[in-house]
Amino acid sequence: MTILGRDAILREMERGNIHITPFDEKMLGPASVDLHLSNAFRVFVHLPNALCMSADMDFKAATKGLVVPEGETLTLLPGQTVLGITTEKITLSNGISGWLEGRSRFARVGLLVHISASFMQPGISNHQVLEISNFGPIPLKLIPDTPVCQFIFQRCEDPGQYSGVFAGQTPENFWLG
Repeated sequence: MTILGRDAILREMERGNIHITPFDEKMLGPASVDLHLSNAFRVFVHLPNALCMSADMDFKAATKGLVVPEGETLTLLPGQTVLGITTEKITLSNGISGWLEGRSRFARVGLLVHISASFMQPGISNHQVLEISNFGPIPLKLIPDTPVCQFIFQRCEDPGQYSGVFAGQTPENFWLG
């Protein structure tokens, strides 16, 4: 499996194997594409009972949707986790998969953009949910439209197609419910 560099990403975009909407070539680095934080979040709520970790567990049972108005921020306290979602929609062909990673400038103050679900399956077509945690000692203000993470593309040895429960997620259906 090969990680795609800048030129290979652009070639795969021209071939229709990678779609990023919206896309600005300034987002493209040597081997990744920066993705921006949307204004849609899900914040955790206190439940009267423990949440059972079963195959049919729904994260929306433990969270509530929130939209940050334009020009405002969402403060993330030390030790706090929220769910966010990218502004960009990523669509991959059946032969391309990828990894969602943080950016070092934010990691250096304790911001993690995903806890454990960093692999993106081939054939996805959705906005990427971010499991955002503040592991630093100070509150951090999340600013919508900030490029908080990067997507790294790789070719798959065999094609595949994601068709799981999160197929087609958007900021609108993410925060509603």
